[in-house]
Amino acid sequence: MIAEYNGPLMLMGLFIFKHFLADFVLQTHRHIVGKEYYGRWAGVEHSFHHGILTFLVVVPFVNLSTALLIGLIDTIVHYHIDYVKARFGTKDISKKSHWTWFGADQMLHYLTYLAIVLNCNNSKMGE
Repeated sequence: MIAEYNGPLMLMGLFIFKHFLADFVLQTHRHIVGKEYYGRWAGVEHSFHHGILTFLVVVPFVNLSTALLIGLIDTIVHYHIDYVKARFGTKDISKKSHWTWFGADQMLHYLTYLAIVLNCNNSKMGE
């Protein structure tokens, strides 16, 4: 019974690592300040980092076209989550609302990954 959870757990672990890389290692100050302006390249570029890494994470678990679609969906969803946080949240880290927005942002990203894992588990991983 434990063996059937290995694929989804491994995939979720890879998403956690992927998110760390894209949001904390690869993200630059230019990405951070550019996210509050809809359509600005810096925010789009940051979201592309997520989408590309998501593609690389899921491609061993699903077919190529599904991996491309999941990468594109993650790019779009990530962009909009970040935009809303940047546009409506505060950058003042001394304010409680900053941490509320930051926490909501991170929670939504991880819920996105959970949805992807469940989708992958219902496709190739479930075979």
